[in-house]
Parts: sequence; C-alpha cells; structure tokens
Amino acid sequence: MTIRSLEELVACAVALGAENVDGLSVAEKELIMQTHVGRRDVAALREQIATGIDPLGDAFCALRSAEERRPQGQTYTPALIVDSMINWAKAQGEPARVVDPGVGSGRYLLKAAVAFPDAVLIGADLDPIAALMARANLNAAGHADRARVELVDYRALMVEGIEGRTLYVGNPPYVRHHGITQDWKQWLSATAALHGYKASQLAGLHVHFFLATLQHATTNDFGAFVTSSEWLDVNYGALVRQMLLGKLGGDSVHVVDPAAMPFDANTTAAITCFNVGRQVESITLQSVNTLPELGALSNGHAVAKERLIEAPRWMPLLRVTPKLPEGYVELGELARVHRGTVTGANAVWVTHRDTTKLPESLLQPSVTKARELFAAGSVLQDTSTLRVVIDLPTELDELDPDERRKVDAFLRRPEVKVAKQGFVASNRKAWWSVGLRSPAPILATYMARRPPAFVRNAADARHINIAHGLYPREAMSVHALAKLTEHLRVSVTLGQGRTYAGGLTKFEPREMERLPVPTMELLNDDGYTPKVGQ
Repeated sequence: MTIRSLEELVACAVALGAENVDGLSVAEKELIMQTHVGRRDVAALREQIATGIDPLGDAFCALRSAEERRPQGQTYTPALIVDSMINWAKAQGEPARVVDPGVGSGRYLLKAAVAFPDAVLIGADLDPIAALMARANLNAAGHADRARVELVDYRALMVEGIEGRTLYVGNPPYVRHHGITQDWKQWLSATAALHGYKASQLAGLHVHFFLATLQHATTNDFGAFVTSSEWLDVNYGALVRQMLLGKLGGDSVHVVDPAAMPFDANTTAAITCFNVGRQVESITLQSVNTLPELGALSNGHAVAKERLIEAPRWMPLLRVTPKLPEGYVELGELARVHRGTVTGANAVWVTHRDTTKLPESLLQPSVTKARELFAAGSVLQDTSTLRVVIDLPTELDELDPDERRKVDAFLRRPEVKVAKQGFVASNRKAWWSVGLRSPAPILATYMARRPPAFVRNAADARHINIAHGLYPREAMSVHALAKLTEHLRVSVTLGQGRTYAGGLTKFEPREMERLPVPTMELLNDDGYTPKVGQ
C-alpha cells in the first residue's frame, strides 16, 4: 500500500488503532478531526508491522524531506542500529519499563516490546504525526495495553518512580544550539549545576537529553542512545563525558564510520551505553566501518577512567595505537605541530602585494589556501605566487616615521575599523597585530578528502590556520627534513585522521603528532629511503 500524503498517513494511523494507546493529546485529536479519515484497508500495513517493518515511518520520511524534518531533529534509525541497542539492553537484564525520549514512529518501543514482554512502554515526542504513528504501530503489534505515548518535551516528561529498573533507549533529536530556546538553555545550566556539572549553552539537544535522563533516572537504571558523535570531541560535549565518567555510569561508546551514512542527515553516529550509578573504572570504545559490525555492542577496547579524564577529546582514543616498529617514534617526539595563526578577518589581513601601500617589511608571504600546498609538491621553493599577510608589530612606535604614517592610514580604513570589533582582533594583545608564527620547516594540510600534503618549506613562507606547521624540537639538517617530509607524504593515510560525514577527514595537531616516523638516526642515514606503508 502506498501512502501519498501526510493526511493519508494520519488516516492510516487511525485505522490501525492509534486511538487505543493511552495518552492521546489534544493536538493529536485535533489532527484527527481535521483529517478525512474514512475507511482504509490497512491489512497490508498490519502484516508489515507484524514482521518488524515500519511502513508508517518509511512513508513519513518519504513525505517529509530531511530538510523539513531538520528543525525538530527527526532522523529515523536504521533497523540494524535499533537491533544492536536492544540486544545490548537484553544482556543487561530485564527492565520493568522502557522509555524512548524521541519516539518517532516507535521503532525502539516495538523492538523492546518483543525483547521485554512484561515491560511498560513509554514514548515521548513533540510531533503529533509521529505520536500517532507510534500509537498505530504499538496497537497493530498488540502492545497497546502496556504502552503510553506522551506529546511532550522529554525534558519535561513526568517519570514516576517504580519498582524495578527503567531502560532509556532511543535516538534523541539532533538539533543544534541555534534551534534551542533561551529558557531551555538556562534549564541546561541550572540542571547541570544541581548535579555538580558545568554546561555550555552551545550544546546540542542530544546533550540536553543525556542530562534529562540523569534527572529522570535512579540508580541501576540503564540505557543506550544513538546521537551525533561530535560530543566526544567538542567543548560542549564535556558535560556528556563528565556524566558518563560520573553519575550516568558510562559502559561503552560505539562510533559508526560516517561513510556508512547511518542516517538520512549529514551527521555521524555514536551509540552510547550506560548503567546509572555504576562505578566507572573504564569505558569500552569501538569504531566500526559498517552497521553489521555493531553486533550486540559487546566489542571494543577498554580505556581507563584516568586516561578518559585526562583526554580533552575521546575520538582519538577509539583507535588502538599499533605498536611502533623498531626504529620508529611518534612525530611528536621529533617535532611540535602548530595550527597556523587565525587572522580574524582574512579579507582585511590577507592581500596581494600590489594592492597595499604598506612597507614591504610588514607583508609576510604566506600559505593561505590548502591548494597551494597540494600544488607545491614535496618542496615549496618560492613565494612568488603566494599572497601576503599584513603582520604589524604590537609596538607601532618601533616603526620609522614614514612607515608609521602608512600604517596609520591603513588602520583608518573603514574595513579595518570593522575588523577591530571582531572577536579575534579584540582579544589579541594588540588588535592590529596578527602575530604570525615563525616559518615552519614543514607545512601540512589538515582537512580534506585526501591524505594531508606534507611540504618542505624551503621558501620560509608563513602560514595561517588553513595549515599546520611542523617545528622540530631540535635542529634538523636539510637532508633529515627532506627524509621526514617524504616519509609523511608516502605513509600517512586518511584512516589515521578523524573522518566526518561525507568523507571529510581532519588531523588535529595532537593527532598529527601521534603519526609514526623514523628516528633521527634513520633520517640521518644516507641509505634510508621512505617507502609506502612504512
């Protein structure tokens, strides 16, 4: 049966018995009244639901595009992910109640109903169409007598105390902080403080839902959420990381390779499992390339709590660092990696030599685009094709009178006055001084859909924040620098970086410092030749 409109979808939900599930809201009743329900032959839909298929949810995703669903963060979960999470829950024991914080069409509750035949089923959602779909599915599958669907924000859901454990499982809505109202941001800060944590109001909605779960739950409750994986690395995700190491009782985190495209939205996926009140000694971390590899979420490697506390980001910990072969060390032992300087306003501070009247001494030829490094080959020989960065000294009194006059004229330009008000400029020691680093002997790109370009900087070019600079801890000969550069060019792969949805791979400075490289002895050996795979 093909469902051709949202009105027809509502009608099918009613025909499947949506009104038989407790908690029908005023908004849902009004939606039903506005719909020409009529009689519908839903036998085929009922048969599909009985076999575990979700025809209503599939129709909803086809009728309402991912773009239209984005404001409410509606990303419907593939069956393989639902199965993995419910199978993990089964291994934890029998819950008396199952709560899905963003129920959608009820995919999690339907699987949980089969796995836990005696559990009460509760779902929350803000979309009346989603709530009706969940009710219809639950009724058609024969679970209406123990189910309740609430049209309510999960953060405001009333979760009463019960005998027995509650399983919290689902896919919290993916909404960035821009779509969250100020009153709920204040709720986040205040509620986090009640539990002894500090929250950032830049947090996405999934962070709110982790905190709401801690608020709702009691000791020995447990759960599994699939969310964007960004909380593992970003500053606002610190709240989730702290809760997992503390009261939320983190058990494991399983990250799905973005290439698997787990959702119909441009976001990565991390499945986070927890046992509330568990004394955390370690958390198991796993990275998988395909959904079938998830299994029952029982694989991965344990990372000690102490290491997790110290780590500013958890994504790098997902990889098991292979033992370095004899004669190799981490790059960080030989060189520091620094991201280039942030100008705060490239349109003002990055220019062509012939478009400015400033003294030549204040114009620093610089790598300002990643493609300049990709095009350079193994060595950047000259700076003739590069733009310049206007790098004024912090003490303008150092300039001679003619130079000072030209600089003052530049600083009076309207676009420069606007740049002065920017966040970066206003937080510099001197707002007019970009403060470029000294030339790095090796330059590297760090974000692309291809391995980084490593280029020996024979031209002594500066670089801004589109590139990393590799600065040897001790003086290196030109020979050793060339060997190190060539080794990095032929050995580094995309798999050593952090991959985002769509295949974009990023190497943070500390991640780049963990790359295996030859020792100084090998680099100084005339007979050593870097080879692919070394």
